This record gives sequence, structure tokens and C-alpha cells, in this order.
Amino acid sequence: MSTFKKLFQQTFIYGLATVLPRMLSFLLVPLYTEILPKEEYGEISVIFAYFVLFNVILAYGMETAFFRFYNKQSNKREVLSTSGISLVISSLLFFGIAFISKEWISAITGIPIQYINLAIWILLLDALVIIPFAWLRASEKPMRYAIIKILNVAVNLGLNVFFLLFLKDLAEGSEIFQTIYIPDFEISYVFIANLIASSLTLLLMFPFYIKIDFKFNSTLWKSMMRYAFPVLIAGIAFSINEVFDRIMLDYLLPEDIARSEIGAYSACYKLALFMTLFATAFRLGIEPFFFSHAESKNAAQTYAQITNYFVVFGSLILVGVIVFVDFLKLILIQNDTYWEAMEIVPLILLANLFLGIYHNLSVWYKITDRTKFGGYISLAGAVLTIALNLWLIPVISYTGSAIATLAAYGLMMLLSFYFGQKYYPIPYNIKKIGGYLFLSIIISALSFYVFRGNYFVGIPLLLLFIGIVYFSEKKQILKIIQS
Repeated sequence: MSTFKKLFQQTFIYGLATVLPRMLSFLLVPLYTEILPKEEYGEISVIFAYFVLFNVILAYGMETAFFRFYNKQSNKREVLSTSGISLVISSLLFFGIAFISKEWISAITGIPIQYINLAIWILLLDALVIIPFAWLRASEKPMRYAIIKILNVAVNLGLNVFFLLFLKDLAEGSEIFQTIYIPDFEISYVFIANLIASSLTLLLMFPFYIKIDFKFNSTLWKSMMRYAFPVLIAGIAFSINEVFDRIMLDYLLPEDIARSEIGAYSACYKLALFMTLFATAFRLGIEPFFFSHAESKNAAQTYAQITNYFVVFGSLILVGVIVFVDFLKLILIQNDTYWEAMEIVPLILLANLFLGIYHNLSVWYKITDRTKFGGYISLAGAVLTIALNLWLIPVISYTGSAIATLAAYGLMMLLSFYFGQKYYPIPYNIKKIGGYLFLSIIISALSFYVFRGNYFVGIPLLLLFIGIVYFSEKKQILKIIQS
């Protein structure tokens, strides 16, 4: 159990690095939805959708390539310096091109140029810490990783609260605060807070650039890029699956309601954050683990057991959130004008569970250097996402986007399983995993569509599912707790 003990220890710490900051940033949703009208929250959501897309482009698969070559090459410092230099040069090139083209970008996206300026700087700063953070994970320094990540979001949160809640009142009684207060400047303040937090993060990670050798191995870089390019394609396709629905809603819905609809959709989408947090923390913990244990004797059996654990906990989260969804919305989205989009919550929760399973299944193409399959699978999901959004948004608005997200992640999960069993067979317990998924979906559907808000039915159904999981996994659960 020592292998699993190490995995769960690292996953717990990475989970803190992801869950605690996001739980703090959870407060931003009620803050935004209380202060900002749906139209302005929708505009912020559209801009953040572009952030996700360009973050992937600026990383261009180099993070995943770094993990692979860092564990594969004997000269780890050479991998470190080559990947670090590559990201610095590409990030500065992007900054220069984007700055020159900012008026054109504003014209085609419909985003005011003042937000474009802030976005360019934030994207640059975030790109420059990609390899330093990857190095912390590869070096198994989760505590330092966690502290910096938590500090980043804490600063971002604190500044958002200061700018949106307190600055106006402080400016009325102080000339000092009057110099930084601008009326109707809320959206800009959101991105200024992000910019300051990103600047602080780069400052804390800057010692990384002092330590590296600044030796660029062009042969190694070409090999890394060949490995990274399919990851880039997969990443772009994945970002389309994740956030492109906001952009498509912005283009396909009538202009007078688009941003309002996006605001409601994005706010209710956040109720799936519990599943997203769990899946992200789990992925951060297992990705270095998968690479470092690829050559071990029982690797396939270990991967199968890890996926089983993921499905168990993910299914419990699905049922738990659905049972208490109306209680959670009162905490997270206090402005009831946003509740119109609550119907998407079960679809998005299940979609993110499928996505988490996909990430677990995707180990086969990463450790066998068949990353092109990741690109193919994500492209298939992206094509389905775009097609369904084009078809359904004009008919059923954001509900069509939620259906498209569920369909795309479900397809990616099934394709990864099919090709994985062909090229790197892993003995998954399909009967058990399928049973957990089927039962959790049935209970969730009953709780949301039949007995919604009836805790006298919902809580016993949740307890029943917990009991079934416990008795089925009792031996393994006790071993993990004891270790």
C-alpha cells in the first residue's frame, strides 16, 4: 500500500492547492452575481473563456512534454533549461504580436480594448510560470506548489473584495482612495486584481529562472515539440469542449440577450465546481505518478485500481451535490435572477465526472508516447461540441450547450477506453465501475427531476449509495485509512 499511500498524500496536498484556493474564490461567484448584472457577469465569462483558449496555446503542450522528458532523460537540467527558455521566448513573441494587434482583436471579439490590454499582460505572466510550476510537481515539492497557488488566489480574492465592496465607500472619505477609484469600473477591477496576483506569483517563482543553466538544446527541443504538438492540438480541442460554448452563445444568441444568458449559464455552471475541483486535484496528483511508475511490474493493475477509486469518489460527489443543489445555490448564487439556468447543473456535473474518468483513462497514450491519440480524441469531442452547439443553441439556448458538453466528454471517455484497451490493455473492473456510474445517475435523476428539494427522500438515497459503496470497497477503504 506504500505506492497508494504516496499517491493519496500527494493528491491531498495538490488537492489543497486546488480546492482551498477555489473554495476561497467560490466567494467571488456570490460577489459577482450580487454586485454585477447578468450582462456584465456574462461579459467577464466570455473574456475568461478566451483566457482558457489562449492559456492552452501559450503552453503548447510543453508542460506535458516536460514531464515525459524529465523522467526519461538522464540530463534533467538540460530538459529544465530548454523547456524554460522555449516558454520565455514564445511568451514574449505572443505579447509583442498581441499588443500590436489589440485593436483588431477588440473588433473581432467585441471586447473593449481596455480589457484586451489587461488580458495580454495576464496571459504573459501566467505563461512564464508554467515550467516553474511543472518543475515543482516533477520534483515532488507539493507543499511549495500549494502555498504559492493558494497565495495567488487569496490575493486575487482579497483584491476583488476590496475593489468591488469597499473601495467606493473608502473613496468617499479619503483622498488617497479617491485617486484609485473610478465609477463603473467593476469589470476592469476584476482583471486588475488578477493581474496583481499573477505578478506576485511570477515574482515568487522567479528564483527558478536564476537557477537554470540557460542552455538550449535544439535537438532535445525538437523531440519535445514532436511530443508536445499533439498535446497542443488536444489542448485546443479540450478548451473548445470546456469554454467555447460561452463564445458560441455570444455569437449565436440575439445581441440583446446574449450576455445575460451567458451570465446565468456561467453562474449555475459553477455549481459543478465540486466535481471539477475533485477531478483537477486527482489529475494533478496522478499525472507525475503515472509517468514515474510506468515501468513498474504491476503498473496496469495499479492504474485500474486508481480509476476505480476515482469513479467511487466522483459518483459520491455527483449524488451529494444533486441532493443538496437547492441549498448550495442559496449560498453560491444569492441573486435569484441567475437561477433560471439551474436545469443545466445535473448535465454539467455528469459531464465533468466523464471528463475526470477520461483523464484517468488517458494514461495509456501518455506513457506509450502515442499522444497523437489524445489529439484525435479531443478533436472528436470538439467537433461534436461545435456541431451540437450550432444545432441546439438557436433552439434551446444554454441547455443545448450543456447537452453538447455532456455528449462531448462522454464520447471522449468511450474513445479513450476503446483505443486504450487496444494499445495498452488495463484490467479495469468494468462491471463495478459501470455499476457505480449507473446507480449514481439513477439516484441523481430521481433526486433532481422527481424529488427535488425533498430531503426526506434525497438524503436516504444518498446514504443508500454510500452504504453500497462502503460494503463493496470496505477492504480497500480500511487499508487506505490504516496506512
